[in-house]
Amino acid sequence: MEYSVVIPVFNEAENIRPLADEVRTALDGVDNYEIVFVDDGSTDDSMRRLLRLRDADPRIRVIAHERNAGQSAALATGVAAARGGWVVTLDGDGQNDPADIPRLIAERERAAADLVAGWRRRRHDTWLKRVSSRVANGVRRRVLGDDCPDTGCGLKLFRRSIFLALPHFDHMHRFLPALFRQAGAGVATVPVNHRARRAGRSKYGLGNRLWVGIVDLFGVLWLRHRRLSVGHHEVRP
Repeated sequence: MEYSVVIPVFNEAENIRPLADEVRTALDGVDNYEIVFVDDGSTDDSMRRLLRLRDADPRIRVIAHERNAGQSAALATGVAAARGGWVVTLDGDGQNDPADIPRLIAERERAAADLVAGWRRRRHDTWLKRVSSRVANGVRRRVLGDDCPDTGCGLKLFRRSIFLALPHFDHMHRFLPALFRQAGAGVATVPVNHRARRAGRSKYGLGNRLWVGIVDLFGVLWLRHRRLSVGHHEVRP
């Protein structure tokens, strides 16, 4: 398996089918891929619709959390279960455009990068989301120096083996460029499309987007300073 598309879902029943269709269209011509949906404890009709999709397409897999654990936990579950060497992540609300996946793949090959992060230049969100995201991204770039303009974009492509070796914590998905760089991996960014929601409502506001993100930022900074780096070589006879 070359590519696994991992999509966390929490109460996104109306968005699931259109998103799956768009992913399949974007990967038309790619023979060896799978779509892994992770239902993060949805209380709506999401699971029933996911199972219907899975029964109709063997490339679709469904994993269920027993309770809502958050986006980072859902992504970690999906990546751990993925069979592809490369993982594409998308938000389950349909705001990321699957048509950009080939662009990420092309940039990965061009830059020989281990992670390619999408960059939403034109956001179709409320003013509160845009402002809080701009503040959080600005503080993060100044503190971590990760040179990534938009780590909150859910559209990313990365090497699965490196992700699995990273420290896992809540909200880690917002710091993947910095964590990959810390692991010595190559990181690239590409501009991507961003869309308004078709249905449902956002699960994020000022409290769980801006302030929590800034608190987590200093946790990542602590991890960086606690990193062990020891030179070594094999001693041959």
